[in-house]
Amino acid sequence: MFDLEYFFELSPDLLCIAGFDGFFKKINPAVSQTLGFSTEELFSRPINTFVHPEDQEMTRQKRQNIKNNVPLLNFENRYLSKAGEIVWLSWTSMPIKRDKVVFAIAKDITYKKRLEELWRVSAILGSSSLPKGQTPEEIDPSTPNQYWLKAFEQAVRKNVGLTDLTLNVLSSELAVSERVLFRRVQALSGLTPNRLVRAIRLQMAWDAINTGKYRTVSEISAIAGFKTPAYFSKTFQEIYGVNALDLLKS
Repeated sequence: MFDLEYFFELSPDLLCIAGFDGFFKKINPAVSQTLGFSTEELFSRPINTFVHPEDQEMTRQKRQNIKNNVPLLNFENRYLSKAGEIVWLSWTSMPIKRDKVVFAIAKDITYKKRLEELWRVSAILGSSSLPKGQTPEEIDPSTPNQYWLKAFEQAVRKNVGLTDLTLNVLSSELAVSERVLFRRVQALSGLTPNRLVRAIRLQMAWDAINTGKYRTVSEISAIAGFKTPAYFSKTFQEIYGVNALDLLKS
């Protein structure tokens, strides 16, 4: 029993026992660490309230299936962390009807989903540097390398106001040479630094529009560091298939 508890506590995957009433009954530390909520907060509210609003109905239906004794395999949905960030999880769950509980394990696949989106954006812009046939599953950096790529993204976001964001600026932020920066970004993401920067800018624009705080294309263009609103609008339309101004008005 001690060994099982030890595994439960130290597993990097999210492990939990949930009741048929929709509340967590037991969770391992990875759940709190991933979502940013304390154990008390996670126990105090229905699980579905932590799920991204757009995925709540789908998740509710899957949970009902589990209660009807249908196991859940590799179900992907989005949660919102306490900081408001999207966390993608892949769930495998097994019901225990006798005790009216569900044993579940989830893998954090946020990195994979973000990489897929960055590749999609880069490919549409005609700037993909990926070897033919390569997929996100074939680039699976270790946790430290994922943290390094996150630091790269944070450096981009910090300096996004610079419309000409050079490798020199980013290499200084990350305390590496430009040569090392170029090689490491390409090895870990499959994209060149400049292409990755452009994809991150577009994601920032999309996120800013979704906050509902802004009303003009010029505001969004400036937030994401595009040189002109006209160039931003054209690029945004290419990537997302919708006019940025229409989204701002909706």
